[in-house]
Amino acid sequence: MNSATTPTDWAENALAAVIGRVSVTEAQVGERFPLHAEPDDGRWTTTGRGSWTGGFWAGLLWLRARYTGTDADRRAAAACTARLAPWADADTATRGLIFWYGTSLAGADAEAARLRERAARACLSAYDPALGLVPWGGALGGPRLLARVDGVPGMVPLLAGAGAEGTAAAAAHLHRHLDLCLGAGGERRPWLWPARLFDEGAGWQRCDEPAPGWSRGQAWLLLAVADALTRPDLASGDHARLDEAAEQLLSQGEVLSGRLVPPAGASRPGGPLDTSAAAITAVALLKLARVPGPRAQECSYRAVAILNRLAQAHLTGACSGRPAGMLLDGCYDAAKGLAVRHELIWGDFFLALGLAALDGLVDITRV
Repeated sequence: MNSATTPTDWAENALAAVIGRVSVTEAQVGERFPLHAEPDDGRWTTTGRGSWTGGFWAGLLWLRARYTGTDADRRAAAACTARLAPWADADTATRGLIFWYGTSLAGADAEAARLRERAARACLSAYDPALGLVPWGGALGGPRLLARVDGVPGMVPLLAGAGAEGTAAAAAHLHRHLDLCLGAGGERRPWLWPARLFDEGAGWQRCDEPAPGWSRGQAWLLLAVADALTRPDLASGDHARLDEAAEQLLSQGEVLSGRLVPPAGASRPGGPLDTSAAAITAVALLKLARVPGPRAQECSYRAVAILNRLAQAHLTGACSGRPAGMLLDGCYDAAKGLAVRHELIWGDFFLALGLAALDGLVDITRV
């Protein structure tokens, strides 16, 4: 069987392990939200409200419900999603991450759909035409007029669900970020996106954090571009520009030829890895593989290679002495020394999503 194009035993076994880990995590965290887990014993650090990562936990529960097909698992996923509701009106662009990934796997669940629509309308209301984007916001602390890369994925398809006006705002939001990091005169480094409008008329200025070479910066942007390219409502009229952005991102970071699992910081090639960035990249590549063109096969091959490496080298097994199904070597924040070799809830989510796509459990273009 050709592992470059079809699921194999390793993928099926890895997906089963990650789904099994979801149930273990659920028993440990109760109604709280897991954030990152210790690599030695799998003990989770949790948050009561979910923060910017809450949608990934809800998304994992929806994936489990699809995998098992049980009513009990669907109820658990629905209950978790409902607990995200207070974030719908929060001033943060991470609502894209929270509500797109927390609801898009819910299928025909009416309450999840209503919550997603509510969040989409709220984000549309927060769209600033003068800036051409939904600002980063102040809900998580710090200045609110930022343009951060992690405010783009999820936000693009979420906004597009708010009718024609939402689709226009989604396209503007994405293209503003492309202008800032890939446009003429820019640094051409998507990880330098945190940009701040210091005062009226001053224009966008670079911020210091995250530092240049942040592993998830390029992964998040590639995912957002891939989302747009797989949606006719967003790609029409802008397909050439989006295709050029995808090519630029693929070549700049040597995504199709470099390391399968990147370092958490490009300036520290011998430092901690970031498996979560690799998992995000794999999902982006699976989406790009669905876009007709000469790079589709190469993107598919590379996505499977990344997922295989994560499953074989970084996923704990039943005989490891640790809980099975943990995706280790994720790095939350290398600069602060926070959870630098840990299991991260969003790493688990994107690994599970990629494996589920290989298994035919999900249509990757709809998540």
